[in-house]
Amino acid sequence: MPTRGFLTKSFDVEKRRFVVQMLIFDNGIFVSITEGTSKIGPMVVGIGVGPATSTVTVIPAKTESLFLKLTAEQICAATKGISIVTASVNELDSASAKGLMSRILEMVNE
Repeated sequence: MPTRGFLTKSFDVEKRRFVVQMLIFDNGIFVSITEGTSKIGPMVVGIGVGPATSTVTVIPAKTESLFLKLTAEQICAATKGISIVTASVNELDSASAKGLMSRILEMVNE
């Protein structure tokens, strides 16, 4: 897991520009994913409990709920802690979601 503090990166995935911001704590990470303007969107919280990960939706999503849930679960598995993930993005196709998830996990594992 990266050092505590704030981390921001911009990515081009499938000809789309995403900004990922992370606020990193000793026991977890808050992740904001935006495309275009910076907004708080749907939110999922995850916690790694033993070998399993549990997630709960705090702010429901009209679309991309599976992407948020999977992102929160992957971050929990990588950090063995708590993850809070929010995303304000246009609808993601599978290639964009996969590419974005890969970039986010790279940031988490730095």
